[in-house]
Amino acid sequence: MTRTFSASIWKEGKWYVAQCVEIDVASQGKTKEEALTNLREALELHFEEPRATLLPEIRQLEVELHAS
Repeated sequence: MTRTFSASIWKEGKWYVAQCVEIDVASQGKTKEEALTNLREALELHFEEPRATLLPEIRQLEVELHAS
């Protein structure tokens, strides 16, 4: 599925910032084109289906403590 979004672009110091107008997602780049490319990737990741994560294995340890 393809969807069209609007982007606001401005320069902050040496970087260009691209922010999606409809969704609160932003990115940056050294050029306007790079900022837009990075924003496109950020939007794709924003709408990506969540992935299940593996829970870490948790174990208990017995430790002998010697008083000083």
